[in-house]
Amino acid sequence: MKVKGVLGAVALVAVGVLFGALLVSGFGLVRPGWADINLGANQPPVNLDADATSFSKAFIEVAEKVTPAIVQISVVAERDNPHKDFFFFPFDNEMPKEQQGSGSGIIISDDGYILTNNHVVEKATKVSVGLGDKRTFDAKVVGTDPLTDLAVIKIDADNLTTAYLGDSDNLKVGQWVMAIGNPLSLSSTVTAGIISAEGRGLGLIKDRYGVENFIQTDAVINPGNSGGALVDLSGAVVGVNSAIATQGTGTYIGYGFAIPINLAKSVAKELIANGKVNRGYIGVSISEVDDAIAKSVGLDKPHGIIIQDVVEGGAASETDLKAGDIILSVDGKEVNQPNALQSYVASKTAGSTVNLKVFRDGKEIDRKITLKSRDDDSEKKVTAKKDSDDESKTDSKSNTISFESIGMTIKNLSEKDKESLNVNNGVLITKVDNFSKAADQRLGSGLVIVEADKKKVSDVNSFEKIIDSKKGKAVLLKVQDKEGNTRFVGLEIPD
Repeated sequence: MKVKGVLGAVALVAVGVLFGALLVSGFGLVRPGWADINLGANQPPVNLDADATSFSKAFIEVAEKVTPAIVQISVVAERDNPHKDFFFFPFDNEMPKEQQGSGSGIIISDDGYILTNNHVVEKATKVSVGLGDKRTFDAKVVGTDPLTDLAVIKIDADNLTTAYLGDSDNLKVGQWVMAIGNPLSLSSTVTAGIISAEGRGLGLIKDRYGVENFIQTDAVINPGNSGGALVDLSGAVVGVNSAIATQGTGTYIGYGFAIPINLAKSVAKELIANGKVNRGYIGVSISEVDDAIAKSVGLDKPHGIIIQDVVEGGAASETDLKAGDIILSVDGKEVNQPNALQSYVASKTAGSTVNLKVFRDGKEIDRKITLKSRDDDSEKKVTAKKDSDDESKTDSKSNTISFESIGMTIKNLSEKDKESLNVNNGVLITKVDNFSKAADQRLGSGLVIVEADKKKVSDVNSFEKIIDSKKGKAVLLKVQDKEGNTRFVGLEIPD
């Protein structure tokens, strides 16, 4: 009896251990922590210094060693997928509710995590993965991030060939790269080209928080390459192939675009650890600094990005950052395009701190910002409080003034204008001449100029005085549209 008791206890323990293992591995109830996630191989697969005399050998070795880490992804998805141009499906009279699609993916861990594009797997009802050794696996979607067009899926496999994830911050225009994927359902296709440009924003992600900072390449990319790898000649993955330039045919006409791998790595870790991205935000609306804005604020050349608005409740609103400030760098990294700042901040989680160098009133100042999540962002702009002293004392029927040198006509605001446009002060643009300096800066009729040279505009006469004082220079204008959105505009004033 005692022997039977012991055997029974051992059996119960074994069943418990087995059941626990199933819970962890089979049902995905326990996610690894951020610090425990190691993505990619430990070193690049090709040593460029090993045989510098053979340029073609690098291409051959990269193709041979990286291709096994690139997979073919097949999906069944709802037909109303907004990226249907990336899919292939039969045309029939029944128009089924689902369609088949294909794409590529990058193996980023030996136990089956795979990085791909969101648009490859979004709304998927079934996902399967084909490996280079012809094995196929059903896959589950671990998490997606539409704001970067990235996703992570998982297959139940071990000892997989893992790609080495490089450093996209070190890329240079003109550098040789290779695109590896499954275009037009042609598996394991390799093409070569160079980095044509960096920091491209294409307007593909239709969300104000969308992050676009694409690497542009002339390595041939076609539908089906999405989610595949853009690699350098050491075999390091530097980008995730995502989009192509096309003229309605849906096929390659010269340029492809890839998501920088540094952004993809941070997104992938968040998706594996949490199933979603807890992204940090500064809470500002920004735009590029052009030559006219640079001259108007006293910068020696056009660089940095200008804060157009500060979001109420956002991270920036808890500091003294304000509209009109110009961000020159973040964590020591110079930023000259809005998407460069967006991409860098998008790689940080909420609660992280970033250091900004800001240009204000002719001086450079440093500010630390603790990023907040989007959920904490009320998305309301900080607006000036109403003050009766701000209201124009000028007769609403007084002058309309035309500035021929800049091609713009303005008039005073009537009380009715102020009420309908929700402004306390300013002058209304009534006409902008085609091909004029005002038109070049996207000024147009219906906009209200509320500030000039960082001074409130009360009427046409006060605005004229400011313009006269800026002849031969440039003036910074703050304009507001009918919806209450404001932006800064630099306007050069001829002598």
